[in-house]
Amino acid sequence: MSWSVSRDLDSRSYSPDSKIPHRIQFAPMWSDAAKRIIDIILSTIGLLLLIPLFLVLACVIRWDSRGPIIFRQTRRGRGGRPFEILKFRTMTVLENGATIEQAKPQDPRITRVGRLLRKTSLDELPQLINVLRGEMSLVGPRPHAIAHDEYYGRLIEGYDIRQRVKPGLTGWAQINGSRGPTPELSDMAQRVRLDSWYVENRSLSLDVIIITKTVLGAAWGRGAL
Repeated sequence: MSWSVSRDLDSRSYSPDSKIPHRIQFAPMWSDAAKRIIDIILSTIGLLLLIPLFLVLACVIRWDSRGPIIFRQTRRGRGGRPFEILKFRTMTVLENGATIEQAKPQDPRITRVGRLLRKTSLDELPQLINVLRGEMSLVGPRPHAIAHDEYYGRLIEGYDIRQRVKPGLTGWAQINGSRGPTPELSDMAQRVRLDSWYVENRSLSLDVIIITKTVLGAAWGRGAL
């Protein structure tokens, strides 16, 4: 049995969040260029401001458990092109993405510091480097492990729509509650619906809303990455 992404995600009527206007225009050609400029500026500022925090986290991670400070894993970006995603390491077992088991809330592989980093989404901050490199954007569908792309790509119709744009540090799906593990196939199908809606309705104004909600969520300790 396979889950199919609904074909009725009409930009005139579909919006999981009532605070977002139901009619959002498609992004003009210049929008992608403007989005890239914003990505460069904000990721550069963010990295400079976060240097002290990065140094503290690096020391704490190294003190807490053996292993590298930065976790690297191959993911697929825009057009399916592979890139190496960066995260602060939160687990004792490192996986390359070809075969991977999703981490569960009480997963014994997660370190003590890793639990805090995951709860606050601080483990995702090194991806600002991916954004600066142009491999990711601040806003877009979250990149999944290659094994997950191949698995869900066979079961969920329209799954690859997510790769029409650069993957993001945060996204429409995440601020609408679709984040973390997807134990049921229906959970991933819902995430794909939300990501597909973003791809078809993306705009700079929508990105601002997503970034704002992500920052507010992180400030309240809910996380949105």
